[in-house]
Amino acid sequence: MNKVILMGRLTRDPEVRYTQTNNTVVASFSLAVNRRFVRQGEERQADFINIVAWSKLGEFCSKYFKKGQQVGIIGRIQTRTWDDDQGQKHYVTEVVAEEAYFADSKREGEMGANAAFENTFGNSMPTGGSDFEVSSSDDLPF
Repeated sequence: MNKVILMGRLTRDPEVRYTQTNNTVVASFSLAVNRRFVRQGEERQADFINIVAWSKLGEFCSKYFKKGQQVGIIGRIQTRTWDDDQGQKHYVTEVVAEEAYFADSKREGEMGANAAFENTFGNSMPTGGSDFEVSSSDDLPF
């Protein structure tokens, strides 16, 4: 099974391209996803995950997603390779989005936009208050 669920903030506005063969929309962006554990005395670290959204979902992401916004993405991991003009091989691992959700709260007094995400996945995503600090590598389970 190949299924990925991510929640993070966009590091840039989605970049839109169109395929040459049938003019299909492809939106690409990256998410900064916080790591769950923080070692004592260190800052929280994040992983930067490349996301690709095709067709209608790509149109949606390009229209409504902006840099800094918190979003939820469901998709699959995909790897690909290509040779550049100099004959050098390039390897890329990215998440192909199958679903995308707003995860930021709306303005004060309105229902939070992450309600749809929570209705889909429950309260399983870690929040800032639920993380704990690791005081030494001895505390790690591996």
